[in-house]
Parts: sequence; C-alpha cells; structure tokens
Amino acid sequence: MSDMRFFGKRVLFIGAHPDDIELGCGALIAQIAPITEVHCVTLSDNRKNPALQDLPGEHAASMKVLGVGQENSELLDFETRRFPDFRQEILEVMVKLQREFQPEIVFVHTQADLHQDHKTVTEEALRAFRGRTVLGYDVIRSSYGFFPNFLVAVSEREVELKLQALSQYQTYNTKYYFNPEITRATLIRNGAICERQYAEGFDILRIVASFTKEG
Repeated sequence: MSDMRFFGKRVLFIGAHPDDIELGCGALIAQIAPITEVHCVTLSDNRKNPALQDLPGEHAASMKVLGVGQENSELLDFETRRFPDFRQEILEVMVKLQREFQPEIVFVHTQADLHQDHKTVTEEALRAFRGRTVLGYDVIRSSYGFFPNFLVAVSEREVELKLQALSQYQTYNTKYYFNPEITRATLIRNGAICERQYAEGFDILRIVASFTKEG
C-alpha cells in the first residue's frame, strides 16, 4: 500500500490557545519534529483568567514532550475570545512569520471551527500565507461538521507521545476532550477512514503543489 509523500523543510503550526495545537496535531508533530524544522505559535496565553495561570508552564512541558523546544515555540498574549477585535495585529504577526520563518506548510484551525478566536486565526492565515499549503486541524470541543480529507498515518509511539503531551495540562484534566480514550478513539477513527491503524486528520484549506517524476 503506497502513501502519497509530502515534505516541508519548515512547517508552521498556529493555534489560538494553549492546547489547541497539541489536540489537533500532536501525533504529527511528534512524527516530524526529529526530521524537519517545526515552529509552533500560540496566540493567547489565557492568563487574564486567574484560574489558568499555570498554562504557560504546562504548554512548554507539552511541547517539550513532542520534541519542540522553547526556541521553536512562541506563546503570545492576545486576549482570549477577543481575537476578532485584534484581527489586524494577528495578521501582522503572521505576515512576520511568513517573512522570517518562510514556512512551506502551515497548519491552522479547520474552517469548521465555531470558536471566534479559532475562526479569526484561520481567516487571517489564509490571507497571510497565500502562496503556501494550508491544512486545517480539528479541536473537537468547538468544531461542527469537520471531516478529515487529508490523513497522515501515525504510529503507536506517536499516539502515546500525543497523550503524554496532553497529560501535561493539569489545568484541563477534568475536561471531557482531554480524556485519553477520546483522543485515541479519534486517531483510530481517522485511521479506519484510510485503512491504517492510526491517523491524524486534517481538512484541505489550500494545496500548492507541483507534479514531478521521482528520482
């Protein structure tokens, strides 16, 4: 069984809040971090909520499990639930990332996501990264109608690393969407769609490609 091959020398992951990237892409990041340059940008640290003060440390620990060090992970301070008010500033962050990091593939929230912050991230990313492949990941608590049409097979080890990364978020350990059984079940279901044991699932927002003969 032959899989389509894809590769980016620089792969960018953008999320609205701590945990978004790991929930949507954790197994994929664990797979590719050892072999390519990965940069993760989370736009809000959620620290205006007094109950969420531990999130920056938990986020750093989670990224470390996936193989992403602090030099390749940014946590910014846009105010949660007010991203539409800061649309231009968020766009400018992304334009700077486009200029300085020059990603070849960008992962953002799916367009099926209903959260106002998530929607703003995706809309501005499609503006900022017009010449790049952009794929959308799912955060189960806020999406409606998501169906993965771009599936990446992942291993048991990468699934375990994703679960271990999410377990760093003690702040969220009572949230239903942090239940390891739900996470594993989602990866199994995505795998079943493409006849693999496990898969991380995305939807296609933009593919920029060229067809070449191998070798």
